[in-house]
Amino acid sequence: MSRLAKKPIVVGKADVSVSGDTLTVKGPKATLTKQVHPSILITVDTDSVLVSSKDRSRLAKALTGTYASHVRNMIQGVQTPYIKKLILEGVGFRVEIKGTQLVLTVGFSHLVMLDIPEDVATKVEKNIITLESSNKESVGQFAANIRRVKPPEPYLGKGIHYEGEVIRRKQGKKAV
Repeated sequence: MSRLAKKPIVVGKADVSVSGDTLTVKGPKATLTKQVHPSILITVDTDSVLVSSKDRSRLAKALTGTYASHVRNMIQGVQTPYIKKLILEGVGFRVEIKGTQLVLTVGFSHLVMLDIPEDVATKVEKNIITLESSNKESVGQFAANIRRVKPPEPYLGKGIHYEGEVIRRKQGKKAV
C-alpha cells in the first residue's frame, strides 16, 4: 500500500461524501464527482478522509495511492482552481476562441480547431493561452492536447510550450 494513502487527508473547507461507488467533493468554488473502483474503500471522518483497499490484490494496493492523490487534488481544486498557461511562439502563429472552440494557426496549411471542455475556462491574450478549472485532470489533459498540436522545436524554439518550461536548444549548422 502507498505511504501517502496511509496518511489521513485533511478536508479543510471542502465537504466530502461517498455514496455507493461515487465520491463527491463540494467546496466554495465547485463540485467534483468521481467514480471509485470497487476494490477501493474511502472512509470520511469529520475533518479527514482515509483511502484503503478492500482486498489484498496487487491492483487494489496500486490504486490506493492513486485514489488518495485524486482525493487530494479534488479537495485542493474545489478551494483554489488549477491554472495552466501555454505560450505560442513563432512568426505568424496565432490563437483565438470562436464559440466553444480554440482555433490555432501554427504554420499548417489548415486551421487546427480544438473543442474546449465545459469545465475549463479559457482566456487568450496575445499569444498566451490561460486555462483554469477545479478539475486538475481536465486542465492538464486539455493543455497537453494543445501542446501536442505543435510542440516546441529545439533549433529556434518555435511552437507551443508551457510557461516556465525549459526547452533544450540545439546548435545549428556551423560554417567551416
